[in-house]
Amino acid sequence: MADLSSISARLARLWAGIVATVGPVLRDADAACAVLLDRLGAGSKAAGRATARGSARAALASWNVLWPFTVRLGYLAWRGVRHVVRGLFGLDRGDPDTVARGRIRLVMLAFCCLFVAIAVQLSHLAMTADGGGGRGRGSDAVASARPDIIDRNGDIVAIDVKSPSLFAEPRRLIDPDEALEGLLKVLPDLDVEEARKRLNSGKGFAWLKREITPAQMRAIHRLGFPGIGFLKENRRIYPDGPIISHVMGGVNVDNQGISGIEKWIDSRGLAELHLAGFATDRQQEPVQLSMDVRVQHAVRDELVKAKNKFQALHAMAVVTEVNTGEIISLVSIPDFDPNTSGNPKDDAYLNRLTTGVYEMGSTFKALSFAMALDSGKIGLNSTFDARGALHFGKFAIHDYHAENRVLTVPEIFLVSSNVGTAKMVLSLGVEAHKAFLKKMGQLDRLKTELPESSEPIVPKRWGELNSATIAFGHGLSVAPLQAVMAVNSMVNGGFLIPPTFIKRTPEEAQKVAVRVLKPETSDKMRYIMRLNAEKGTATKAEVPGFLVGGKTGTAEKVVNGRYAKNKLLTSFTAVFPMDKPRYLVLVMLDEPKATSETYGFATSGWNAAPTAGKIVERIAPMLNIAPRQNLPNAEQLLRMPLKVADRN
Repeated sequence: MADLSSISARLARLWAGIVATVGPVLRDADAACAVLLDRLGAGSKAAGRATARGSARAALASWNVLWPFTVRLGYLAWRGVRHVVRGLFGLDRGDPDTVARGRIRLVMLAFCCLFVAIAVQLSHLAMTADGGGGRGRGSDAVASARPDIIDRNGDIVAIDVKSPSLFAEPRRLIDPDEALEGLLKVLPDLDVEEARKRLNSGKGFAWLKREITPAQMRAIHRLGFPGIGFLKENRRIYPDGPIISHVMGGVNVDNQGISGIEKWIDSRGLAELHLAGFATDRQQEPVQLSMDVRVQHAVRDELVKAKNKFQALHAMAVVTEVNTGEIISLVSIPDFDPNTSGNPKDDAYLNRLTTGVYEMGSTFKALSFAMALDSGKIGLNSTFDARGALHFGKFAIHDYHAENRVLTVPEIFLVSSNVGTAKMVLSLGVEAHKAFLKKMGQLDRLKTELPESSEPIVPKRWGELNSATIAFGHGLSVAPLQAVMAVNSMVNGGFLIPPTFIKRTPEEAQKVAVRVLKPETSDKMRYIMRLNAEKGTATKAEVPGFLVGGKTGTAEKVVNGRYAKNKLLTSFTAVFPMDKPRYLVLVMLDEPKATSETYGFATSGWNAAPTAGKIVERIAPMLNIAPRQNLPNAEQLLRMPLKVADRN
């Protein structure tokens, strides 16, 4: 109360002083306005000074009153918050455990508040960020770092290098049109309309061209335009160019995987690092492939020669390690250079070994023989009548080179009899056939690290006619790599192992292996495949010293819903060495033409088989398989069962 009385007294004295000072002046001015007009300004100044002094005194009086009140209020608020916090977190109790738990809760609350603040900021940035242009022009993101990719021997097949990129700060540009005119002299391929739009956008940042050359950077720098700058970005380089392109895939302008192994790497967490901005210049462990670049070069070289020699539309080849499922080489011709941008819809970008599905022809007969021998109902000495065509209503199944006699199981394989194979499968039943192909992974999509794959084309209604034609490789379309997986199991002791493009140890392979065939079935398959190279349709694939075995395949392509006899897809599956199988080679040629050397024939034994033989001869030394002498023949192989230890 004393403080309030003092304030009232001070205000009263202040008001009295103001009235005493201003009142006489106003009365004098009112009485002698005309005479004292020139003195009015001086009187006003005096009044202004008096008013200012009064205001200062009032403000000082208010401060003297409010300051203690503000301090007291703040102290009370602090004590209140302190009591609330101590009560909530148990810090007001004497028990040390309770106090410790309270402090932990307090720390957790602080971290929660911190993360909420970060989340709010990130959301704000996400909502206000400029989306920037499409993939073709480049977004406003900075290309992030990617891990190196190496082959099974440690050779680099993909690596990041620093490359300059051109950007603009439109807000700082003095004359956007002049800047564009200068840039076009150095970069004539620049999109004029898009560049003009970006230069006149008024934004703080806009990409103009990603991944320019150092010479272009120096030339633009000499132009001296303010608001034009450069950023060093990560650019993906593939030293081998198109050699391994279908496996590598590619990245976009922001260094993000869009196909092949590159896309698979992003799916394993790198994409999330990109989005969070934590992958820039990040040191990452290299990704090691199962591929061997040396083998890849050799396979591609022989495949290109065969494609040109037989004037084929396309050519494909794959090399696998039969005991681990590792893919050592995969080539699909035509291919592309991942170092340069292109149209993904072009024919060269299609990986026909994983994305394409085909009727594999007689190569697929190997599955029919494995099914028959594994059933226990059919043996090597079993016979089937191949003296005529096999009829289904108006449909008839013929042999290409009809023997017109009763054939044993090995003879059916050697002469590649369609009739004998169909009768052998039908003797076991349609349902048994479907179940076996399902078990061998031929009726489901094959999944590997490559995201590009296709579903098999399976008959909607599967009857005896379907089983008869599928038995010799027609009526069911699968990815070639899918068929390779099944053949691997026939020679590795009976284990179905998913193929992989990533380096895998024998121990890792055993963890994913599934037994699908009896060991003795695998021994019999090795025998008839080697016998085929000795005196069957695969003699032109024989390579002295390497004990090659295999199966030919010639399929007529479907054109306008009908099989075309002059449009063939030829294939050959080679395995070596047959006494202790290590590697499988599949070669496929799309519509090869007959030559004088083939005596007018365009079937597999005249083109795909010799091509596979040349590949085996070149790659075997690279794979540490030396030529040998005094090798066992097929009959001796049959008496040499494959031991588990021999698989590695």
